[in-house]
Amino acid sequence: MSLLDLDSISRALPHPWKSAVVGRVGESNIKVLRMDEMPSAAEVHDYTEGLLVISGQLLLGVQGEVITVVAGQMYLAGAGVPHEVLPGSHGTLVIVDV
Repeated sequence: MSLLDLDSISRALPHPWKSAVVGRVGESNIKVLRMDEMPSAAEVHDYTEGLLVISGQLLLGVQGEVITVVAGQMYLAGAGVPHEVLPGSHGTLVIVDV
């Protein structure tokens, strides 16, 4: 088993919002990325996506609602539900494709 410093990994990535797979559990990818205050276009997936904030905050737009996810919290973006990153998101985000 390996010890991962997720903040360090995200800071070392060459581009914000470009994730790197750091592991797998069953069929699920575990990815880390660096958020940089800029928004990201709406996405929709055919699987549930777990969005776990390690540091900073994630501001999401989901069906007209603004959702703030802070360090230590996870938001589950359901399969088929569009979600977008709003301006002001920053820090380290772990994404688990469920």
